[in-house]
Amino acid sequence: MAAASAPITMKEVLTLPSLGINPQFITFTHVTMESDKYICVRETAPANSVVIIDMNMPMQPLRRPITADSALMNPNSRILALKAQIPGSTQDHLQIFNIEMKAKMKSYQMPEQVVFWKWITPKMLGLVTQTSVYHWSVEGDAEPARMFDRTANLTGNQIINYRCDPSEKWLVLIGIAPGAPERPQLVKGNMQLFSVDQQRSQALEAHAAAFASFKVPGNEIPSILISFASKTMVGGQLTSKLHVIELGAQTGKAGFSKKQADLFFPPDFADDFPVAMQISNKYSLIYVITKLGLLFVYDLDTATAVYRNRISPDPIFLTTEATSIGGFYAINRRGQVLLATVNEATIVPFVSGQLNNLELAVNLAKRGNLPGAENLVVQRFQELFSQMKYKEAAELAAESPQGILRTPDTVAKFQSVPVQPGQTPPLLQYFGTLLTRGKLNAFESLELSRLVVNQNKKNLLENWLAEDKLECSEELGDLVKTVDNDLALKIYIKARATPKVVAAFAERREFDKILIYSKQVGYTPDYLFLLQTILRSDPQGAVNFALMMSQMEGGCPLDYNTITDLFLQRNMIREATSFLLDVLKPNLPEHGYLQTKVLEINLVTFPNVADAILANGMFSHYDRPRIAQLCEKAGLYMRALQHYTELPDIKRVIVNTHAIEPQALVEFFGTLSREWALECMKDLLLVNLRGNLQIIVQVDDLEEVSDYYQNRGRFDELISLMESGLGLERAHMGIFTELGILYARYRPDKLMEHIKLFSTRLNIPKLIRVCDEQQHWKELTYLYIQYDEYDNAAATIMNHSPEAWDHMQFKDVVVKVANVELYYKAVHFYLQEHPDLINDLLNVLSLRVDHTRVVDIMRKAGHLHLVKPYMVAVQSNNVAAVNEALNAIYVEEEDYERLRESIDMHDNFDQIGLAQKVEKHELLEFRRIAAYIYKKAGRWRQSVALSKKDNLYKDAMETSSQSGDRELAEELLVYFVEQGKKECFASCLFTCYDLIRPDVALELAWFNNMIDFSFPYLLQFIREYTTKVDELVKDKLENLQEVKSKEKEEKDMVAQQNMYAQLLPLALPAPPMPGMGGGMGMGGFQPGMAGMGMPPMPAYGMPPMGGY
Repeated sequence: MAAASAPITMKEVLTLPSLGINPQFITFTHVTMESDKYICVRETAPANSVVIIDMNMPMQPLRRPITADSALMNPNSRILALKAQIPGSTQDHLQIFNIEMKAKMKSYQMPEQVVFWKWITPKMLGLVTQTSVYHWSVEGDAEPARMFDRTANLTGNQIINYRCDPSEKWLVLIGIAPGAPERPQLVKGNMQLFSVDQQRSQALEAHAAAFASFKVPGNEIPSILISFASKTMVGGQLTSKLHVIELGAQTGKAGFSKKQADLFFPPDFADDFPVAMQISNKYSLIYVITKLGLLFVYDLDTATAVYRNRISPDPIFLTTEATSIGGFYAINRRGQVLLATVNEATIVPFVSGQLNNLELAVNLAKRGNLPGAENLVVQRFQELFSQMKYKEAAELAAESPQGILRTPDTVAKFQSVPVQPGQTPPLLQYFGTLLTRGKLNAFESLELSRLVVNQNKKNLLENWLAEDKLECSEELGDLVKTVDNDLALKIYIKARATPKVVAAFAERREFDKILIYSKQVGYTPDYLFLLQTILRSDPQGAVNFALMMSQMEGGCPLDYNTITDLFLQRNMIREATSFLLDVLKPNLPEHGYLQTKVLEINLVTFPNVADAILANGMFSHYDRPRIAQLCEKAGLYMRALQHYTELPDIKRVIVNTHAIEPQALVEFFGTLSREWALECMKDLLLVNLRGNLQIIVQVDDLEEVSDYYQNRGRFDELISLMESGLGLERAHMGIFTELGILYARYRPDKLMEHIKLFSTRLNIPKLIRVCDEQQHWKELTYLYIQYDEYDNAAATIMNHSPEAWDHMQFKDVVVKVANVELYYKAVHFYLQEHPDLINDLLNVLSLRVDHTRVVDIMRKAGHLHLVKPYMVAVQSNNVAAVNEALNAIYVEEEDYERLRESIDMHDNFDQIGLAQKVEKHELLEFRRIAAYIYKKAGRWRQSVALSKKDNLYKDAMETSSQSGDRELAEELLVYFVEQGKKECFASCLFTCYDLIRPDVALELAWFNNMIDFSFPYLLQFIREYTTKVDELVKDKLENLQEVKSKEKEEKDMVAQQNMYAQLLPLALPAPPMPGMGGGMGMGGFQPGMAGMGMPPMPAYGMPPMGGY
């Protein structure tokens, strides 16, 4: 058969070797093709890599250095799944990568080896192990989920395919195994079909299988079919079959009848077998591909053989569906990538002519909308019509291939049939059939709608339009417009009857939708006509429409000036203003003319609107001189001042203060130069001296105006006017300052009150200079304080104390000064002028001054006693100068109690110097303090000697004890013996108990007849030593007991070990005799282990294996 007339077309899309793929890697284990989008090749030499071939650009393969046992590209997207066995284990490491994002999406360590895997959906991987099947979702964090266990018929099989149906409720696993012993070259195929809902499996014999969705006549819900092919030896007879059955039949619905057909293998292909199956949903055809390159094509509905041919001289090991074109791809061992497609021009003639199967030819033509059966369909239609089988004729016309019967002639034919009473008219039967099959064409839609409109059943039209059952046309819209304008508009829009749509929107006054729709469909309406039409009835709607036009992409279709003139021609000032204010918001230079225009028309008609526009400051390109003149004419004098640029114009307008807000005028003066401002002020005063002065006191040039009138002796009137100006709501800072200056110069009695009332509104530096000049020291001090100039305030108070000094104020100021020298200047100042308050001053400065420096100042002045309260208050800082000054005062005042307390609490002073000073004092307590100081300083002998001299024996004993000096303690003991102080002798023994040696004490007591006085000491000494000996004996006994316990534990352990040593030989074989070998104690071991009742085992514990 010529290739051109063959029903299936084969072409070579590419060859893998031409892309640099080594032939050794063109095998089932190295090449994967999960869909018609990508081919993935795994290479292991010269280096490990994965090659990804995008079928849209196959000559640009992507090669990446990746080591893996298997690689699968996702059916839809650039997602790569990789599998690699973990070294030294039977576990597999699975990873999923997003190639475009260069990121790992998921990974999982499979506890058992995956022997086969496949993308069963774009979101799901199927994983097959030796025992089970798992599903692993690419989404989320879920681990692989076990779906079912493999059936026994797949044990030892090589898995070659795994699939799921579109609903993912049915799963099929395919494996192959060596053939039967009588014919081993014929590979055996096994299949496991699993129901997810029923959780049940069925084992079948099959080499290839595929799922399909098929719509059975009379059932709107598609049926799930499975087709599988097998080639088996049954009773020595070779049988090759194709089966098609329905899965999960729908109760109460029309079902699919089970079909089967023979697969006819030529004699030369007796050992060939199916390796793949693909089902074309587009044409409802089954493709069965064999290992040796045979292609069988069957009709899915009837299992009728359509075509058989060899498509490859080399073995085919991989196929995948070409979904969009209803064919399939196949890859053979040579590396050819072949594409099989239906020859739409020849398949129907082939079936009707070569196979002489007219019914199948018509069905194929109807299902695939294929040419070639026109005459057959028309002939069959006429036969049915002549037999008055109108329902069957209607169904045939509805399903006619390429719509050959969907014509006005067919409609006319049904219209011509007389309507029988009580029966549905054939024309309505025809339209009803068409509606159940899909969408009506334009002519059919118009004719059906005509019937419905005549019967006043508009709701049916609405439903059909909502379900997209009717093809919209301008004629249909015109028909429907007679009964429903809204529905007609929907039809016009769908039919793209643009002029009718625009007209309908205009009728509905939905002008905004005109622009939106016109832009969507690329239509240009007559905008000027539309705007004029809207203006006549809806001025605001015209504004909105004009604004919408201004925002159109590509610019406004009408000139802004043209639009404005349309409004102005009808005296629509407000509408013109509203439009211009919106479109002129960008404030562009090219819109200067329109900016001027909108201001002009409003200054003439609505000055308040123009004033608001100018206040908003949105325009900057209009004709300013022109607008200035119009503002002046309209009485908007402030706006005129803001626009005039010449002094004569400004002077002419500014005198109209009766119509200008004072604050606005004040702010305007701030924009003028000093010279122009003075000129304008003079003109204002000439026109109305008193009235306009109350303005001028608020402007920045007030000082010059004030000087102008002071020089003319008008200060009283000036003061009066400025006092009246204080009450103005927004009085300028200058008026408060200038009035303060006037008070300082002419009314000093009012100065302090004015400063205190308005200190926050004064220019303080300016007023400070005047107060200093006028010698107002108290006021100057207050101003310095308000201005945080505390150093100057303090200096002013001290330099001008008769007027400026106030004790409480000075205390507040002096603690805030920055120059610390002012602290000591203040001390001198108070010492000279206010000595009675110096301690109060020093108290507030106590945290800031250097106390040593203060003491030095007072010592040099000879008034140290004067600041005694201050020194007592700060002595807690333990400053040497303060401590020594107070100690000297206490000695001078003979206050030994305070001196003792000072020494105890504050040790930072010249201790030895003080001790030497008071050790010869006439009062005993001071000499005792000297001894106490020597003791604190560690001069023990001096302290003891001084205590002995004053008969302070208790002090002497305590000092000796604290010294820790045995010699000093024993010398004191000898001193008491020599002085005959027996009681002191006894007391010293106890006080210095830890220092005095017992033999020395006993010897002194015995020689000097003081044994009785030493007995208490001796008793205590004996008791103490006895206690120590008892404790030593106790410790020794405990140590001996611990040693004995350890020795006993060791003996017990040795005994226990000896016991086990005696028992163990009974459970062990006798040791080998000398000369019998057994270097490692294993010489007597027998592999058979017969002594243990175990049968003999071959090496490695494996049973012997026969070849297969």
